[in-house]
Amino acid sequence: MSNAPIGIFDSGIGGTSIFKEIKTLLPYENTLYLADNFNAPYGNKSKDEILALSIKNTEFLISKGCKIIVVACNTATTNAIKELRERFDIPFVGIEPAIKPAALSTQTKAIGILATKGTLSSKLFHKSADLYSQSIKVIEQVGEGIVALIEDGKTDSEAMRGLLRTYLKPMLDANIDYLVLGCTHYPYLMPLLLEILPEHVKIIDSGEAVARQTKTLLEQHDLLNRKIQKVENVFYTNGPTTVLNDILEGPYKVEHLMF
Repeated sequence: MSNAPIGIFDSGIGGTSIFKEIKTLLPYENTLYLADNFNAPYGNKSKDEILALSIKNTEFLISKGCKIIVVACNTATTNAIKELRERFDIPFVGIEPAIKPAALSTQTKAIGILATKGTLSSKLFHKSADLYSQSIKVIEQVGEGIVALIEDGKTDSEAMRGLLRTYLKPMLDANIDYLVLGCTHYPYLMPLLLEILPEHVKIIDSGEAVARQTKTLLEQHDLLNRKIQKVENVFYTNGPTTVLNDILEGPYKVEHLMF
């Protein structure tokens, strides 16, 4: 099983930010990425809908022989990871907003969280927020419309700039010094965020931590691929392949597949 692929799924292209972190840390691992673009975004769906889609994605990855599954979607993690772990006998890695490091590091006692509606309304998010943010001010903002623009290839657009300025203004008015990115699509906004935010505001996302946790679980289950071999990175999408190809910027093959 050590040379079996790491399975990764997201509602679209956002999870590729996690894929890139995993490939940096674990270059010899095979991967299989599943982009459920047809049902994106997940952030506006009900918990039951998100759970059903997450189960469907997991079953697909298991059918392809994956040895571990990375839920590279904040909304899917916060709404479905508990049920997935109970239902399937395979290691799971989830992702949720990195509230803890921001809350422990803030000097202004104010942090901002930009995430989807599905993440911000979940029980898992509120449990983490309540645990680490009792003595600080947390400004939560639903990033309505952001995922759709990124999926349409309009990350660097005036429409996106307008949304970000609107969403970030209440946070800046509250004197935040940390911005937590609560969606795997959002790291692709980094150039625009650095353009809009003051220099003292630090940006935190969970990509590197997810890659480290993936490695830790592979080691614990004796699934780490220690052999140097020809590595396969396979990408499936049930939507257009164009944006996924563009954002990968590498010699990767993206296959269109209805699932």
